[in-house]
Amino acid sequence: MLQAGIVGLPNVGKSTLFNALTAQESALAANYPFATIEPNIGVVEVPDERLPVLEKMNKAQKLIPATVEFVDIAGLVRGASKGEGLGNQFLANIRETDAVIQVVRCFEDDNIIHVEGSVNPVRDIETIQIELALADLGSAEKRRDKAVRAAKSGGDKEAKKDLEILDKIQPVLEDGRPARAAALSEDEKAIVRSWFFLSSKPTIYAANVDEQTLAEPESNPHVLKVIEHAKSENAEVVVICAKLEAELVALEADERNEYLKDLGLQSSGVDQLIKSAYKMLGLMSFLTAGEKEVRAWTIPIGTKAPKAASVIHSDIERGFIRAEIVGYEDLIRVGSNSAARDQGLLRLEGKEYIMKEGDIVNFRFNV
Repeated sequence: MLQAGIVGLPNVGKSTLFNALTAQESALAANYPFATIEPNIGVVEVPDERLPVLEKMNKAQKLIPATVEFVDIAGLVRGASKGEGLGNQFLANIRETDAVIQVVRCFEDDNIIHVEGSVNPVRDIETIQIELALADLGSAEKRRDKAVRAAKSGGDKEAKKDLEILDKIQPVLEDGRPARAAALSEDEKAIVRSWFFLSSKPTIYAANVDEQTLAEPESNPHVLKVIEHAKSENAEVVVICAKLEAELVALEADERNEYLKDLGLQSSGVDQLIKSAYKMLGLMSFLTAGEKEVRAWTIPIGTKAPKAASVIHSDIERGFIRAEIVGYEDLIRVGSNSAARDQGLLRLEGKEYIMKEGDIVNFRFNV
């Protein structure tokens, strides 16, 4: 399962957010650095408003949502790339994740210590970026030495390509910026992904605010600075109040929705964050619906029908004949599978069909 790592400086609300995401209290949330040492891991359901609708339509016995895995990683401090604090452990843990959610503190509270002495989210972002860039710079220099030797000894084409990419990436890293900010072609990005650079991982900034800020986040100057910074590197920002989200977990669904409504919110920040992380990991859902169950199945974006079928069972891929598909919006508009079939909205797709988000599928197969 693909993982999104939750990172940040100590005491910015990482573990509180993790507890809210996973609806548990096993991650120690405390007011001192390094409260989280070993990474906590939680499998989280992806909110999907389509599933209850299909459950009701099919009178299904159960509902199974898609899931995504989150990892709560120890807080990082300045000097981590040189082993300060829990630096080496932090870097090893983040290297194993597929994407990064960086929690940045955008609230003032004299009772919660800030490791840098004041609230400045862009400085905090840059502190982590610099540490990741420095760690990557060390990896890049080793890779360059190896590529130079290979290019000299045999005119290695792959080594020459690596050097061309490194010529673009190293100046960015030396400037303390993330590798993902380098101007690379899609082919070059694919090569860099295989290098597992820490700062090349897709990133969401979770701007952690107080409850008063939630309804009007752009009234908070700290949030505005995070949004401006994120734009410069094509990153996404989700505004959350980790403290509130942790409290919402204890409420029933109706109470939670009423509370959010009173705050002027359509949905919780945690729901938005889970959906954004799922998409950032390059994942999407197709659906199956019947009397037994309604279920969302996770596949990488761009997956063809037979490979999608294998997520249900390898035999279905092996004996794949056709995929019978109707789009969720089409089905809801006409009200039933029979109406969708009568109106030509239920279609048969073959082996080359690329699955779309929200496809409701019945695979035809023979083994």
